[in-house]
Amino acid sequence: MNVGDLVVAHYKSGTYVGELIQLERPKAKVRMLAVLKHPTQGDLHHPMQADVAMFHERRALAYREVANVFAGELAPYAGEAAPDYKESLRSALEAEIEAMRSLGGAFGERALQQLEQLKKDYFGS
Repeated sequence: MNVGDLVVAHYKSGTYVGELIQLERPKAKVRMLAVLKHPTQGDLHHPMQADVAMFHERRALAYREVANVFAGELAPYAGEAAPDYKESLRSALEAEIEAMRSLGGAFGERALQQLEQLKKDYFGS
């Protein structure tokens, strides 16, 4: 991978398409251009548990936000161009909402509440 290439970047619990802007192993700087998987809600140290001290709200990285990612968390992007950010965010968010609806239980319900609030924050009511 070279600077300027489109990459798939896994950052925290989300997955993005971005532009590689700096590679200094073991880290890389990636400018985010699209969301493939919305970040998971809740405490990542206690996954799938609703009764934790801090149930984190995890927002997707913003369009063109630069993140430091471990180079090992990057893969070449197969497409010719990054998807539209807003449409990719909407699609990734809807997929995560549907996954939490299907999951059910205390964790699913709590995560669903946060995702519905994020939907309002991202796109309005």
